[in-house]
Amino acid sequence: MPTSPRFLVLAGLLLAAPAVWAQTTTVKTKTKTKTAAPAPAAQTPAPPIDEAKIEAQARTLTQNLKQALGLTPLQEEKVLQINQRSIRQVEVARLQYRQDLRKLNGIIDDIGGSRLTLLKDVLTPAQFNKYQQAREKKMGVPNVQGNQGNAVPGLPPGRGEE
Repeated sequence: MPTSPRFLVLAGLLLAAPAVWAQTTTVKTKTKTKTAAPAPAAQTPAPPIDEAKIEAQARTLTQNLKQALGLTPLQEEKVLQINQRSIRQVEVARLQYRQDLRKLNGIIDDIGGSRLTLLKDVLTPAQFNKYQQAREKKMGVPNVQGNQGNAVPGLPPGRGEE
């Protein structure tokens, strides 16, 4: 299943989603002061979100998933919508939290988790398992055998696993 490194990066960024929408509203409180508050520092406006870029990334990501998992036309449309939403949320978060990388990383993780849940609802169990295995392999998640560590010194391989 050949996929591009770009797919991996996009998949990694999109693993987490709706948390951005839940956290985009801020509450401001006003306090009364007797002295005039200093004017806020001039802030450069954030560049607008490039919808064409989002659309292109979502289509590329969806096409990669279609080829890798054999999506039906209905699945392809649903996956495209999920990818568009997730990529847009990541871009909004990048603009909003560009000065707070720790917060940005947490939100991106949330977006990716939400995306994963939505994909699980659209894909068949076999497709989702195939997707998960490829995702874990590309993200460097060790398999069960790797978690067991090295064999005990002096025992031949395959021993001590009973």
